[in-house]
Amino acid sequence: MCGIVGIVSKRDVNLQLYDALTILQHRGQDAAGIVTCEDGRMSQQKANGLVQDVFRTRHMQRLVGSMGIGHVRYPTAGSSGPALAQPFYVNSPYGIALAHNGNLTNADKLSEDLFKTDLRHVNTDSDSEVLLNVFAHELQSQGKLIPTPDDMFASVTGVHKRVTGGYAVVVLIANYGLLAFRDPNGIRPLVYGKRETEEGTEYMVASESVALDVLGFDLIDDVAPGEAIYITDEGELHRRQCADNPRLRPCIFEHVYFARPDSIMDGISVYKARLRQGEKLADKILRERPNHDIDVVIPIPDSSRVAGQALAQKLGVKFREGLVKNRYIGRTFIMPGQQQRKKSVRQKLNPIELEFKGKNVLLVDDSIVRGTTCQQIIQMARDAGAKKVYFASAAPAVKFPNVYGIDMPTATELIAHGRTDEEVCREIGADWLIYQNLEDLIAASAEGNNKVTEFDCAVFTGEYCAGDVTQEYLDKLAAMRNDSAKTGKKSNKQMELPIGLHNGALS
Repeated sequence: MCGIVGIVSKRDVNLQLYDALTILQHRGQDAAGIVTCEDGRMSQQKANGLVQDVFRTRHMQRLVGSMGIGHVRYPTAGSSGPALAQPFYVNSPYGIALAHNGNLTNADKLSEDLFKTDLRHVNTDSDSEVLLNVFAHELQSQGKLIPTPDDMFASVTGVHKRVTGGYAVVVLIANYGLLAFRDPNGIRPLVYGKRETEEGTEYMVASESVALDVLGFDLIDDVAPGEAIYITDEGELHRRQCADNPRLRPCIFEHVYFARPDSIMDGISVYKARLRQGEKLADKILRERPNHDIDVVIPIPDSSRVAGQALAQKLGVKFREGLVKNRYIGRTFIMPGQQQRKKSVRQKLNPIELEFKGKNVLLVDDSIVRGTTCQQIIQMARDAGAKKVYFASAAPAVKFPNVYGIDMPTATELIAHGRTDEEVCREIGADWLIYQNLEDLIAASAEGNNKVTEFDCAVFTGEYCAGDVTQEYLDKLAAMRNDSAKTGKKSNKQMELPIGLHNGALS
């Protein structure tokens, strides 16, 4: 999962892009990057690390220009390193930089076609660089010295015809403007908005609406599945549907875990969706365990807090913050390697003993993936003196890997894969375990917007909505994603690579 942003303004956008990336930091902690453009010259800074570590004053001083794009990354196939930080850049045609959130399921075939047919070189194993070169080829095929909005949209149509998977994309074209588009299933999120200033109208595109809110932009709409938004360097906005059969099927795991609760995606408030998740989970507990002896509900911070509050209120049970979070430890879901995740959980959370001692505790989490976190937290609760420890998941059992941009583990590393709920309960050490029903999870999101009738629920069902997913593909992905593939040393060396095209010369 990654975060992307693009801004077309009337003034330098470097600080605005920086602020937006810090707001989207929860979507990726592996690397960050910004590309800006002024008078046809592009400038870039990207590196491994958090946003606050990647950018210094000297970088901001040369990131000049009134339009630009930014990216925060976490690796979707176990690979990492400075060379894979985004945005990526090609100089032909025009000078193009691209940032991408998602995953292409036919990247290998595309890479072969780029080499053999399009005569383009791809320098990394990143599907984002593949996507950049596919788009660049389609735009160059329009054959125009000065491309029009029609040429931009025709290029996106060409991309949709060649590419499969989930993708939300921002593209910066030197001298011309900013382009943003979303896959025909709308799996990955993308919104846009505007802000009126004394100088004129400014536009912003981002993965989540919260980035627009904080920077003072008014949300206009989501980028529709298959749609493209083109904003010229003069600030003119154009939009067009570029896919033949678009069908909105957003990733429901955004509402479960990834997105900030103060975001709105496809017209659905993430906060309210999580409230409904908690209420529906409480209803299930009341049906299956009407005589429960729960004394207190404690959320596992942060993403389960909203659901936990709603659940406790509906059960009529006390809600308490029994786990204190160290804010300086990253999201353990994103941590590479099982041993590093185990260590991080112990560093990240510490129990308040008085909220556990002598009580029957219901712990609430957004989901159970590997089982690493909940297993250790259940033991923490017992060590803190809990009489009984129950566990509730606001999502159904995660049994299948995600192929559209979330680095889910291999199927064999998912604790629920091939196990019954009772077996998972024993594995994590709970006294009893309850999962959300899938139909209830879907309803919790769909109630926010009755126009959204389908969601990508592949991690729960194994049904991949964009197609083109074979067992051979899943096996290859498993080899790239398993923990042994992620324990190699990462380089933290920063890349300071100013790039651009000005009077025919790179700078």
